[in-house]
Amino acid sequence: MGMYITLGLVVFLLLIFVMTAITMVKQGYVYTIERFGKFTKAAEPGLTIIFPVIDRVGHRINMMEQVLDIPGQEIITKDNAMVGVDAVVFFQVLDAPKAAYEVSGLHPAIMALTTTNLRTVMGSMDLDETLSKRDEINARLLSVVDHATSPWGVKITRVEIKDIRPPRDISEAMARQMKAERLKRAEILEAEGDKTSAILRSEGSKQSAILEAEGKREAAFRDAEARERAAEAEAKATQMVSDAIASSGNQAINYFVAQEYTKAVGKFADSPNAKTILFPVEATQLIGSLGGIGELVRDAIQPGENAPMGGNNGVPLSRDRDPVSRERPRSSVPRTGRGDAG
Repeated sequence: MGMYITLGLVVFLLLIFVMTAITMVKQGYVYTIERFGKFTKAAEPGLTIIFPVIDRVGHRINMMEQVLDIPGQEIITKDNAMVGVDAVVFFQVLDAPKAAYEVSGLHPAIMALTTTNLRTVMGSMDLDETLSKRDEINARLLSVVDHATSPWGVKITRVEIKDIRPPRDISEAMARQMKAERLKRAEILEAEGDKTSAILRSEGSKQSAILEAEGKREAAFRDAEARERAAEAEAKATQMVSDAIASSGNQAINYFVAQEYTKAVGKFADSPNAKTILFPVEATQLIGSLGGIGELVRDAIQPGENAPMGGNNGVPLSRDRDPVSRERPRSSVPRTGRGDAG
């Protein structure tokens, strides 16, 4: 009976030994194993066997990327403006033993280091620079904090400024400044638009004047060319008449005179105000002496009609076909050779 009790006690102690000797490390963590208080090894994720009583787990280090929120800080800029700043730090432990034994309290240390360098970086810049150069602030903070935490086995992956809060009066002044700047740009753009419009109108007037002048010049050239051609035609016609007269003598002269006389009589006949045409005796004698010109005069006065003219002396009838007396008072027939039209 006593032997069974002793065997059961041994089995129980063996189970306790096995349970304490086997340690399970979670994924994303690294455990430091200490023997008699001294670091011996880093246990990777999975099952790790240690010697109870002699060995123990020292620190459980999180190897995943972590986020550390930096509380709001009141910072004085280079131009003595008080601004509130919130930031956030992303970091990852790369060396578990260093993170466990090179620094006491990893998170508070990173927070203090980031806060101090944040004040240093932003305190060396003006308010306008802090508001407009966040990327530069982030890059400078990342470089400084990462270099400072390198001995701790920590890699600073990113530092971001979440918010910058200038004082209320400065915010109002900046709003007024922005409004004035926008009004200024609007006025400048409007003035540039007016300038461009005026330039375009001037260019349009200039082009219109140029085109009008070119049109007038072209018209003058064409008019001069037309007059030149007309003069050449007239000169050619005159030369032909001269040649005809030179070759034909009085017959050509009689023909041209009769033609012009016929045209003149035709104009008298076509006049709306002329109802009756009277020719003097001298004119009829001149017509009879031209050898058959009476027929031409008859066609000009009564075109398309075959009615005979007033008599053998060539005195015409009126347009309403009433005969005109050949006998006229002596006093009404001038002797000067010029006829009167009634």
